[in-house]
Amino acid sequence: MTVTKLDLTRHLSDTVGLSATDSKLVVEAIFDTIRTTLASGEDVKLSGFGNFVLLHKNARPGRNPTNMDPVEIPARRVVTYRSSQIVREKANG
Repeated sequence: MTVTKLDLTRHLSDTVGLSATDSKLVVEAIFDTIRTTLASGEDVKLSGFGNFVLLHKNARPGRNPTNMDPVEIPARRVVTYRSSQIVREKANG
């Protein structure tokens, strides 16, 4: 099962008693804060949930799989996620 932002909004509305509109604003604000923080180059740590870490990957040589021509893969930043011990324990039963 996939949990969507709509699912989070409904759950927040049902459990906390916020209106659907207010719940949506809260969920959007959380994700916007995470996006903005990562875009500024900082890591995000959600205690009891996990860490979102920004990694820098250097440029490297690669190959086009269709014709095997050499291609330069450009440098980029990627986000990785590492779950907390609590999440790992719940996921593994």
